[in-house]
Amino acid sequence: MASSTPTTNIKTTTDWFRSAAPYIHAHRGATFVIALDGNTVADEGFSSLIHDIALLNSLGIKLIITFGARQQIATACEAAGVVTEYHQDLRVTDDASLAIAINVIGTLKTQIQAQFSFGLPNTSMSDAKIRCTSGNFITAQPMGIKEGIDFQHTGKVRKVDIEGIQAQLEQENIVLLGPLGYSSTGEVFNLSSEAIATEVAIKMKADKLIFIGDMAVDIARELTLPQAKELLETDSNHLLLSATTACDAGVNRVHLIDRSLDGALLQELFSHDGVGTLVSKNPFENTRPATEHDIGGILELIEPLEVNGTLVHRSREHLGSEIEFFTVMERDNSIIACAALYHYPDCDTAELACLAVAPSYRDAGRGEYLFKNVESQAREAGVTNLCVLTTQSSHWFLEHGFKEAAIDELPMEKQALYNYQRNAKVFKKVLGNT
Repeated sequence: MASSTPTTNIKTTTDWFRSAAPYIHAHRGATFVIALDGNTVADEGFSSLIHDIALLNSLGIKLIITFGARQQIATACEAAGVVTEYHQDLRVTDDASLAIAINVIGTLKTQIQAQFSFGLPNTSMSDAKIRCTSGNFITAQPMGIKEGIDFQHTGKVRKVDIEGIQAQLEQENIVLLGPLGYSSTGEVFNLSSEAIATEVAIKMKADKLIFIGDMAVDIARELTLPQAKELLETDSNHLLLSATTACDAGVNRVHLIDRSLDGALLQELFSHDGVGTLVSKNPFENTRPATEHDIGGILELIEPLEVNGTLVHRSREHLGSEIEFFTVMERDNSIIACAALYHYPDCDTAELACLAVAPSYRDAGRGEYLFKNVESQAREAGVTNLCVLTTQSSHWFLEHGFKEAAIDELPMEKQALYNYQRNAKVFKKVLGNT
């Protein structure tokens, strides 16, 4: 007897592609800066991450990759008997450690480029033909002396060659940047890869800045810029600081991803909720009046509830004629909740209808938030009574201040449309001034 596994796998794959499709479309042509720390580069799962990055390139995403080498340089210095000093979490780079850093970073860059060149048949990189380029795109200047400490060959970003990087991206090349910068006088400086990534993302006006590394501290899955800044007052997380710096300077979204989770990069970028921490300059969700462009999203949201009898069926034409009465909650260009408010001015009553929340977003207060939004609309319109008809949510409405009512308490216009076969219960709420 044939196994059912292939069918199951096909369904799972199909469902994933359908849910990822909006993100595939949205990300095409976007510019992402991805920062990899040294531990990520050394991780045994790094080759899988390279494959995932190559997939992003094949989807038309413009990629700038920065990589760190702190641990590798420290190990090489120790092996060579070179003592290194740190101050403010930065290495003080003397002549000996700079020579080691140049050697280590050059080796890592070659190894990463070799990974992108991997293209054996029957592998995820087969025939990928990824072009990866590097160059002197970062102009640096010395860090100088801080708190009496001379950082010597440790530097900071002075300028980013925007035109040079953009030229490579337009040729569909991945730009690879190691933690070195070069001065106009020909000096080499050891830089923070994190600082390079942040500055490049800002100067290139990147759509996303993504840090992949060790996430030692548990951070909320989603933070707005003000929330991230507030958290920094009690938590000196350096990646969070870079994220707020980038957002403040115009990068809309910064992702912090733990390297230990296989496939985390793809899950973060191509699913509604991701697996890392997202710091956003703007709110993640938006509640607003619906427009005709939302009709498809609303229909997709309410169809399962129409099938099980929770909601009355609405055709596309019917919904289109009533779209002005709807309010939607949007997340990443997807409708995740909706509600309608119908006014009956002759009797100072309004009807709350079609309150629906996508299954993945229930039990998180969104239904209550949307209800309060619609209730506020009714109050602002001077409505005294709010009514609702329901077959399966009686307790929810009772918990929110409604009381059961008779059919003849509905507006006459609504009574004429009442479906006795559906036998929905009527609830009514008297709205106060607050």
